[in-house]
Amino acid sequence: MNEAELILNDDGSIYHLGIRPEHCAPLIISVGDPDRVPTVSQFFDRIDFTNQKREICIHTGVLGSRAVSVISTGMGTDNIDIVFNELDALFSLDLNTGKPLDSPTLLTFIRLGTSGAIQANIELDSLVVADAAIGFDNLMHYYDPSMCEHSLAVSLYNHLGMPKKMNHPYFAAGDTKLINDCLRLGMNKGITATNSGFYAPQGRQLRTKGILPYDVNELVKFSYKNALITNFDMETAGIYGLSQVLGHRAISISAILANRFHGTFSEQPDKTVYNMIERVANAIKKEFFL
Repeated sequence: MNEAELILNDDGSIYHLGIRPEHCAPLIISVGDPDRVPTVSQFFDRIDFTNQKREICIHTGVLGSRAVSVISTGMGTDNIDIVFNELDALFSLDLNTGKPLDSPTLLTFIRLGTSGAIQANIELDSLVVADAAIGFDNLMHYYDPSMCEHSLAVSLYNHLGMPKKMNHPYFAAGDTKLINDCLRLGMNKGITATNSGFYAPQGRQLRTKGILPYDVNELVKFSYKNALITNFDMETAGIYGLSQVLGHRAISISAILANRFHGTFSEQPDKTVYNMIERVANAIKKEFFL
């Protein structure tokens, strides 16, 4: 593998993340906002390493009996592409030679994010774990186009009557065992729709004219084997898709701060996010997400 493929910094750290393998644990909590990293790591029993490069901040330490890292990705699946590929490289490649390791390490990703619900019955300030995700971005088209062929993705494409100029949605699932742990913690299960942006791609209009070729209400109505699309975000489909391709485990947990059906927004968003983080941190201490 040449130097333009696997790019390292002068200190041997991987290019964008700025860290080496010893700086990261195989249990990784991902957040979008770098300012949210210390909100997570305050629950650690010990912090052993911190680093920030661009919007990518990482704290690594111990939570209960387990080594754990929390890392910020920034917003969008384009950032997920960078962060998850480089995290995988730390645990799957010899950074000096670029060759695959004889025994790569399985990574467990727990994404803690915020989201807007599209179903009327999903309450503000509740938590939704994505059983699966539908990607309206184009990331996984470059990795595994067969994800567009999943029957749910095909059914949704036909239901929305999407024109050929639009990317075909793709489907990726979360890890069943990790999802079941979230259900044991009282979270709701849903299907997340991942969009390439926050405004027009999610049907929002401030000063622009919306040209979304389908009505967002059609997403609300769509049902597949009695499962509904529950919420919007900008990362989950990329996280699930890359984890699937790279052979890792992932779940995405969302704090519901908005309900698009009702047009409402949480009165306590910071508290809701804090409560989500605290619940997951305590669960890790109690040996959930093994």
